[in-house]
Amino acid sequence: MKLKSVSGGAELQVSEAAFGGQFNEALVHQVITAYRAAGRAGTKAQKSRAEVRGGGRKPWAQKGTGQARAGSNRSPIWVGGGRTFAAKPRDFTQKVNRKMYRGALRSMLAELARTGRLLVTDGIKLTAPKTKLLASQLKAWSLPSVLIVVEAADEKLALAARNLPHVEVIGVTALSPLALAAYDKVLMTVAAVKAIEERLQ
Repeated sequence: MKLKSVSGGAELQVSEAAFGGQFNEALVHQVITAYRAAGRAGTKAQKSRAEVRGGGRKPWAQKGTGQARAGSNRSPIWVGGGRTFAAKPRDFTQKVNRKMYRGALRSMLAELARTGRLLVTDGIKLTAPKTKLLASQLKAWSLPSVLIVVEAADEKLALAARNLPHVEVIGVTALSPLALAAYDKVLMTVAAVKAIEERLQ
């Protein structure tokens, strides 16, 4: 399989193992759902009627007052009462093993390559960490919404991209199914492609 280069060079030959698989929509959906669920804090908490302060004495007599029966002023139907089925802190994480996670990455990369949304470049050279320089370069390549994947941290590139609303720069180690799904196109450096091939072999 070959990937198109935005720099105008020859197409890059890549391994079928990492970029030529079939798209498994169910697996991708499961992994992305688990990835997002793992980011939830799960710290929501409410009080049940047993935990709300007060309510120990019966508000009025059972009979003879003309009012409805009431055993506690902390009942869920009273203002200031406890919550029915009160939410408690919980862990939302779902189990996703390494084989599933890597399978989802392979599946997404293969689909991006097949649809022409995965592009490569020899490198993005910036003389200074200026947003204007990166924006003009991406405009020349017709990439308004793009995820840029580099092999190692590039401070100039990161500083230039952080003010662009639809552009993100990440390293190969931070590559995730959620990041791949968030942008119209993915631009990788040649070094990043080689690193991904080694990682997904």
